[in-house]
Amino acid sequence: MKIKGKMRWIVGGLILAVFAGGIYYYQCRQAASAIPAVETAAVERMKLKSVVSATGTIRPVDSVEVSSKITARIKSVLVKENDTVKAGQTIATLDGKELQTEQDQADYKVTNTREKYNRMSKLYSIGAKSQEELEDAEYEYKTAMSSLEGTQSNLAETVITAPMDGIVVGEPKTPGTMAEQGTGNPTVIMRIADLGHKQIMAKIDETDIGKIAIGQQASFTVDAYSGQKFTAKVAKISQTDVDNSWDTASSSTSSSSSTSSASVIYYYVTLDIDDPQGLLKPAMTARVEINTAEKDNALAVPLAALKTNNDGAYVVLVHQDGTTANRTVKTGIYSDDYVEIIDGLSEEDQISVSYTVSGKKSSSSSQHQGPPPM
Repeated sequence: MKIKGKMRWIVGGLILAVFAGGIYYYQCRQAASAIPAVETAAVERMKLKSVVSATGTIRPVDSVEVSSKITARIKSVLVKENDTVKAGQTIATLDGKELQTEQDQADYKVTNTREKYNRMSKLYSIGAKSQEELEDAEYEYKTAMSSLEGTQSNLAETVITAPMDGIVVGEPKTPGTMAEQGTGNPTVIMRIADLGHKQIMAKIDETDIGKIAIGQQASFTVDAYSGQKFTAKVAKISQTDVDNSWDTASSSTSSSSSTSSASVIYYYVTLDIDDPQGLLKPAMTARVEINTAEKDNALAVPLAALKTNNDGAYVVLVHQDGTTANRTVKTGIYSDDYVEIIDGLSEEDQISVSYTVSGKKSSSSSQHQGPPPM
């Protein structure tokens, strides 16, 4: 009996020891999780480059759509796609049979009315015809002359010439096609472009347009040449957004179609392309990076270390004893991963990059919603 009693005491003691050990382990874990695990980075000097990224379309600087000033059927096309043409070169002709007939008729009428006017002038000089009859004859003659000149002008338009030096872009219309005249929707017989000088039309968000300036250098890539970078230079910055949304008088009629994108404002920026090998083609999509600022020896910290509050930008400075303190900083240029520190830190200072709260790791970059105002 005594042995059994001792066993119960031993088992009970073991249970109490295990329970106490569990409580102690749990308390240690809680205490450990409450201690921030600080990841630090040193403030250092480096080369920083700030860029604005955008997407644009490659296009020729000069291009023209060749159409007809008269309505007639295309008789012949003397060039084909990719042919080089010179300004004034005949590139197509239109069927002018009907116009030739009209010219013959107009020419006959001019001859007839001129003879009539000459006879009337002689008769008027001897008093056989009145002033009014002479004026009527003169009017008929001048009207016939005007009609002949119009017909001759239209007949001349049956010969289509190149308005500029360039290359035929795309397939021209085929002979037999009816070429319609008009200012609204004329038939485009062919397109000619100067492919020796190309540009990129890039759309820049309003938050970045203030960083863009004429003459800034840029690089870009296209899908056709993977891994190859081309160069360009900012040539023009549009003074109005792509939708002219500021002009309420003209945009009110299309407000319903642009409502969905009204909150996003873009501006066109034109960049001249350097393409000596002629690799780039119109309509290619260019992914552009415009160099807006660059420094060779900037004092910088990881972008993930920068935070903002009501007082502006700050970082968490880590002292040698492990204690931390917020340090207000003045920022300069931003790269993809780093930000320049103009004031507030010294080289080799240690700053917090990420920290742990309640056992869950959280990067300080998640607290930084984009660059603060510069």
